[in-house]
Amino acid sequence: MTRDDAERALAAAGASPDEQFSLFEAALACALHENPDRDAGAARALATEAAARLAERLGVERPEEAICEALGGDLGLRADDLNYEDPANADLISVCERRKGLPVALGVLYMEAARRCQLKVSGVDFPGHFLLRIETDEGPIALDPLAGGRVVLPSELTRRAFAAGLTPDVADRIDILMAPVRDRQVALRLQNNIYARASLSRDFASAERSALRRALLSPADHHPWLDVAAAREGQGKLAGALEALSKAQALGGIAASSARLAGDRVRRQLN
Repeated sequence: MTRDDAERALAAAGASPDEQFSLFEAALACALHENPDRDAGAARALATEAAARLAERLGVERPEEAICEALGGDLGLRADDLNYEDPANADLISVCERRKGLPVALGVLYMEAARRCQLKVSGVDFPGHFLLRIETDEGPIALDPLAGGRVVLPSELTRRAFAAGLTPDVADRIDILMAPVRDRQVALRLQNNIYARASLSRDFASAERSALRRALLSPADHHPWLDVAAAREGQGKLAGALEALSKAQALGGIAASSARLAGDRVRRQLN
């Protein structure tokens, strides 16, 4: 797959309705867009193996226990504690090769395997730390992909919420803390991680690519185009920055004024 092929795949994913959005394939397309000189076959094979191991364990274990044992235990998916900020931790192909990464990247693989086994698992946009939510006969249960898929008790969720700065009226609301998010939002969160790390390290080329992927996956949102423009400006690609700002402005709403002001600033640099 070339980078152009990946962009077409991401544009198609962005145009698809939420119920047809394939998180795993979108995350693979994002990884190939970043580095097209790779084969996604090993990542797909790992997802197949994960689903097979999970299916085997579901015969004798509760779903939340089976997920933890199959993916966190059998496959050894874990956090990269030594190099947490490594960009490879947010790249699904690299995560599958290394079997370690950020919680949201690991979560993509967890969700893919679980859903192949007909389990209802979704992402949870918990503040500061991505979690998973599995529906069980006793109600929803939180799982932490960064801790090998172990169960997170409600009391621990509340403690983490307080630590993240949430107010008591929110930190005690498990229904709010465990609210599921759409798969598209999970894919966007993964790319946001890449953009933030690339911008911090002043790798503006990588920042531009990750912002462009967000724009393709969420075509009605103006924010990615503002980030594309900022990354292009950081590279001195002022004409490209103006093009991105024009796209943001065309989406209207609050984007119009911010994009117009940014465009004026960029044009002054051209003069």
